Amino acid sequence: MGGGHGPPHEVPDWRIYKAEGVPELERLQKRLGALGLRDPWIRNEAWRFNEANGGTTSMARTAFRMTFRGFGLAVAAVALTIAYDKIANKGGDSHGHH
Repeated sequence: MGGGHGPPHEVPDWRIYKAEGVPELERLQKRLGALGLRDPWIRNEAWRFNEANGGTTSMARTAFRMTFRGFGLAVAAVALTIAYDKIANKGGDSHGHH
């Protein structure tokens, strides 16, 4: 069933992930601590912030990137549409005669 495309995926050792050193998770630990709470499984979220695993160091950076990922293409499409409209109508009124 493996298909012969190389070795199977290896699951990394859980001990390599730590919340310490990840600013977002450290802030979460402090907020929980202020409420008298503790999350013993917080390390399970550390991989999300590890760049080696395809994560990012900042959730805000990820949100920004996801929000504006098609912005450049949209600007180019609008510019082309406006240019086409001006050329096709030779600068005249595009609303036609009423």
